[in-house]
Amino acid sequence: MPYTPSGFFCDRLIRERERRDGEGSLNKPIRFNGQDYNTLRQDYLQRKTLFEDEAFPATVESLGFKELGHKSNKVKNIVWKRPKEISENPEFIVGGASRTDICQGDLGDCWLLAAIACLTLNEKLLYRVVPQEQSFSENYAGIFHFQFWRYGDWVDVVIDDRVPTFNNQLVFTKSAERNEFWSALLEKAYAKLHGSYEALKGGNTTEAMEDFTGGVTEFYEMKEAPKELYKIMKKALERGSLMGCSIDSLVPARFETRTVTGLVKGHAYSVTAVDECKPSQHKDNKVRLVRLRNPWGQVEWNGPWSDNSKEWANLSKADKDKLQHQSAEDGEFWMSFEDFKKNYTKIEICNMTPDALEDDKIHKWTVSVNEGRWVRGCSAGGCRNYPDTFWTNPQYRLRLLEEDDDPDDNEVVCTFVVSLMQKNRRKERKMGANLFTIGFAIYEVPKEMHGNKQHMQKDFFLVNSSKARSRSYINLREVTQRFRLSPGEYVIVPSTYEPHQEGEFILRVFSEKRNTSEEIENRIEADRPVPAPASAGEESEEDQQFRTIFQEIAGDDMEITANELRNVLNRVITTHKDLNTEGFSLESCRSMIALMDMDGTGRLNLQEFIHLWNKIKQWQGIFKHYNADQTGSINSYEMRNAVNDAGFRLNNQLYDIITMRYANENMNIDFDSFISCLVRLEAMFRAFQAFDQDGDGTIRLSVLEWLQLTMYA
Repeated sequence: MPYTPSGFFCDRLIRERERRDGEGSLNKPIRFNGQDYNTLRQDYLQRKTLFEDEAFPATVESLGFKELGHKSNKVKNIVWKRPKEISENPEFIVGGASRTDICQGDLGDCWLLAAIACLTLNEKLLYRVVPQEQSFSENYAGIFHFQFWRYGDWVDVVIDDRVPTFNNQLVFTKSAERNEFWSALLEKAYAKLHGSYEALKGGNTTEAMEDFTGGVTEFYEMKEAPKELYKIMKKALERGSLMGCSIDSLVPARFETRTVTGLVKGHAYSVTAVDECKPSQHKDNKVRLVRLRNPWGQVEWNGPWSDNSKEWANLSKADKDKLQHQSAEDGEFWMSFEDFKKNYTKIEICNMTPDALEDDKIHKWTVSVNEGRWVRGCSAGGCRNYPDTFWTNPQYRLRLLEEDDDPDDNEVVCTFVVSLMQKNRRKERKMGANLFTIGFAIYEVPKEMHGNKQHMQKDFFLVNSSKARSRSYINLREVTQRFRLSPGEYVIVPSTYEPHQEGEFILRVFSEKRNTSEEIENRIEADRPVPAPASAGEESEEDQQFRTIFQEIAGDDMEITANELRNVLNRVITTHKDLNTEGFSLESCRSMIALMDMDGTGRLNLQEFIHLWNKIKQWQGIFKHYNADQTGSINSYEMRNAVNDAGFRLNNQLYDIITMRYANENMNIDFDSFISCLVRLEAMFRAFQAFDQDGDGTIRLSVLEWLQLTMYA
């Protein structure tokens, strides 16, 4: 759903201010929905009542909107219960959190559970997401909390412990231990973050991995995997990276199909270990093995190296102990690396930082994070197939300042990873939102333009091809790719495949060495050249006509009101057939008077009127230039250049506001709206400069001054 300027942009300003105050860090996470866990828990302990979360109530709305919505038979017999109503002795964590604590219920969120299973392999990461010292005994008030990384910020999500049940059994995620509830409550908090349980249906393991770590993910298709994949996987696990894999299904993912070997197509698995062993019949050769886990907590591989296969008989007890081999229907199993490559089609590795897994050195990577937005009609330009609008997409200047340290490489290059992530599409699924098809292109900036922070124009992209780009445009939450380019300046252009698709995104750039990445924002300023009034001898026929009409309408006091101004302008403007306009509205004329009314009378005298008319003539010429097809309006994408020609330098956020405020449903701006926009811009610049006495670019206003300024402008 589109945001209003007052909603989205005020919210964005607040978020930026919070970041400056340290909000959103691991040590100071943002309180989701403004709920503070410690304050709420203390409050309910004093009241001696159990917390009930009004922000995520025990109702159908929290379950879902379609298959789990009001009209679904699935929800009729669901009863929300607290763990103490389900088990006599509920515990948050029994004997340490482990991957066997996660068993899938009646929700297609195996992707989430595979990520949770990976999380249990790294205790430090686990207790970052699942804060310790939570229990059903000490200081119990029916309230719990969990922390997630969400589009650049860490957020703390508070929930009550009422969970959906059927016949006194948990409906969704459960533990193998009937009295253990941490995994069920973690799933509930994640559902709250996205609006409902149903919003979690279907996804990629990497999505949850990143939300648990703030890391960055790289994909490998097995058929295109590098020859050193085993080494990459081993190093990744050693460094605490999370790893998932899957087998593509020809039918939609909801139809999970079990193969004769016990593997399930269209289903997400966790990779929990990579190791080697030396069977007795192998003299010198070691066998490379991979351990995987099915989030169902059952249904396992039955081929070589499965739980009860003959291969284990050839291993020493020491090797078996090292590999923690056990025969249990717990969803976890070993298989050879060769069988792993043959059977699985895709592997996803979420690196805490995108360390160079190809070599033995651990690198400290730098990261830059940029938030952006595609706005229909202004900055949602689509991919390079749409040259008329592609240039209007948000642009990010990347400076690669230092080459990699790699003695084995004769090239002078910088390695970096670009990650483009679209925001909030899962949460807005109930309103019909689907993932956009997204990607990005990278262009080299000519040396003569280094340091120039201006937005690259259409002509630049018509004559320059991209230096690098994402492999393809794809409808995933995130597109990530690793690049190696020479040091220098580049422009990254993220976009949806089709133009006019509106949404928010976050662009992250990781590099081995120092880099800077920032949105290209024009400096906000106004030239505002004011044409000198024409002398009597130079007056055109139209000028003379205006003077005559003004004197005729103004009367003895030689001043005109907004209504009279409207009559004056429209009597002349309607003679310009090429503008195809119905004339100025009364509201536009009121804004014009506010701009030119130097003496505060609410009227214009002849001098003020001549000053205004000269401006309108100048702006009319700009409008005609961009209204070449004489339709009577200009395209909202062209409005950026028209505003620039009028002497105003704005940034992307302001262009977005102009589009939403002045464009019609077809993303066109008519002559009246065009003039109204420029009048408002000039008036606001003039007012700001009047208050900015010391010229430092900031002003301080009282509520009265703010209201006076905005109400009259």
